[in-house]
Amino acid sequence: MMDWTRLLSTRRFGQDHKDPVIASRSPFHKDQDRIVFSSAFRRLQDKTQVHTLAESDYVRTRLTHSMEVASVGRSLGANAGQVIIDRHLKGSDYNPADFGHIVSAACLAHDIGNPPFGHFGEEIIRHWFAKGKGAEGRAEGLTPAQMRDFELFEGNAQGFRVLTKLQNWRNSGGLRLTYATLGTFMKYPRVSSVSAPAPGDSGAKKFGVMQSELDAFREIAAELGLLKRGTEDYWCRHPLSYLVEAADDICYSIVDIEDGYKLGRLAYDETEDIMIRILGSPPKRYHEVDDPTERISYLRAKCIGRLIGEVSDIFRDNEAAILAGNFKGDLLDHSRRVKIFAEIHALCRREIYQHPERIRAELSGAEILTTLLDAFYEANLDWEIAATGGCPIPPRSAVLMTLFPDGKATPRDKYAWLLGITDFVSGMTDSFALRQFREMRGIV
Repeated sequence: MMDWTRLLSTRRFGQDHKDPVIASRSPFHKDQDRIVFSSAFRRLQDKTQVHTLAESDYVRTRLTHSMEVASVGRSLGANAGQVIIDRHLKGSDYNPADFGHIVSAACLAHDIGNPPFGHFGEEIIRHWFAKGKGAEGRAEGLTPAQMRDFELFEGNAQGFRVLTKLQNWRNSGGLRLTYATLGTFMKYPRVSSVSAPAPGDSGAKKFGVMQSELDAFREIAAELGLLKRGTEDYWCRHPLSYLVEAADDICYSIVDIEDGYKLGRLAYDETEDIMIRILGSPPKRYHEVDDPTERISYLRAKCIGRLIGEVSDIFRDNEAAILAGNFKGDLLDHSRRVKIFAEIHALCRREIYQHPERIRAELSGAEILTTLLDAFYEANLDWEIAATGGCPIPPRSAVLMTLFPDGKATPRDKYAWLLGITDFVSGMTDSFALRQFREMRGIV
């Protein structure tokens, strides 16, 4: 059984001391501020959420999506915090807002490791390592676990790397967030090489820890008292991470159909029908809203509010099972509206995700990322050959190597310089990736 007094650790990764819990500005509130002011967070303003290379200035980017998820997460965390304090922490210095800050901070960061061009960008990176031209050579010198980190490239694992290593205090704690927030951020607390994920464990759907950050997460898991599953590097989730997942699911489910309507890909009637079925009936003042677009926005707000209440109840009713590591699925799997969510996902796949404009944009993204990966890999390989007494580095590769912060360090471990490539490419915005591609092709 996990213990809330440990799960709420205010110790910061990269520091030896704990921050005091102060009502006016808790350590968890500071975590939110550190994330918001980071360059990795700012870059989310030009990263694809659903609609690639912004067809409209209305549609949400990763930045606006993350802010909306954080808003929902703050409410979910505060609701859960009241339950947890009443059950486990009476007389402590914690208040419900502290839980809201933890969940909100983790929500702000939940997409911070995603590459350009959305989840399709992840797929391109995976394919390039696993089956792209020269893939066999890229595997030489890596352990099987290290190669799986690349072949299964995961934005969540990259996000943990950004938070703990790449931002601000480079290689010295990153943003130096509290252990509580880092644990809550970790939706998938396992490495890529786990052989037998537990049935029904939603925390095992993907992996969240690369071999490069494994020691860091072991330290965090030990501090928080996360339960280990078996003998592999695979843990039960921090209980609050279920709320991060729920906030994300609520936002992209409801918001995707709102965006789909406003882009003209979903009809008003079907959008309205789904939202009213989520609510059970039209809101009392719904008839006062005349404009169709404003009606959909009004319904979206009401749907999110209704789902916050339901998810809070589900967490309350299952908190003991979550603490024990026995909870199956995610919180929305237990919703009375689970069939409607399946319907929304099917509708979005059919009318939004497979829309010809989106497909054309993904084709462009595939060409851009593949070109960048090929070029940066060749440059790093040329540098290694030159550094070990081989042929002089070609001029083009020498220029490309100036882009890498640690590019001139020698000798370099192959896993480390491959991570340098994925760090650089995944950190790009959509526009910067496009600009780099054009410059490489001589298109000005």
